[in-house]
This record gives sequence, C-alpha cells and structure tokens, in this order.
Amino acid sequence: VQLQASGGGLVHAGDSLRLSCEASRRGFKSTAWYRQAPGKQRELVARITAGGDTNYADSVLGRFTISRDIRKNTMYLQMGSLKPEDTAIYYCNAVMGTVNFWGQGTLVTVSS
Repeated sequence: VQLQASGGGLVHAGDSLRLSCEASRRGFKSTAWYRQAPGKQRELVARITAGGDTNYADSVLGRFTISRDIRKNTMYLQMGSLKPEDTAIYYCNAVMGTVNFWGQGTLVTVSS
C-alpha cells in the first residue's frame, strides 16, 4: 500500500489550503490525517471511517473538513482559517485490519 500526500505549502494566517492523499488501493477500515509540529508528538487531525463517519481534533473542529473520493482512491483535508499553530508536517494514514499505513508527509507552514 502506498499513500501519496500533496498540497502543502506556505500560506498566511486566515488562508485556506487543501491537502490530498492518493492511495494505491481501496478497502481501508479508516483513513486519517495526522500532523506533527516541530518538537511535538504526532497528533490526529481528522479521521473518516469506511462508513463515512468523521471525527476531528478539537483544535480544528469547524475549520477543517475531511472528505474522500472513493472513485479516485483519494482523501482530502480542506483547511480553513489557518493559524500559525497549524504549522506542521501533515501525514495521511490508512488502516487495514490491524495494520497502519503512512504517507510521506506534506509540510504546511502558516505565517502570522
């Protein structure tokens, strides 16, 4: 399984950005976005299950939206009202059975 994340970049506070994660196959139990800021542990940002249920970190609730296009094997993270504290490497994750798969990460930098 390969996960290819893209869409990161340098933006200003208040801007929007959309991340994409293309998978080499389908059939995951869930897919998710995680992020890791410098000096911090990796944290869950948003998750979407096979059934379409979603959950979000409190810090992004109302600003970020996770979605997917099953036909394209692609997951998205629409990020709005970005803050400097959203600066991190964003990783896509997919779970199949008990196995976690990770993408290579895409850097999001939000300037104040």
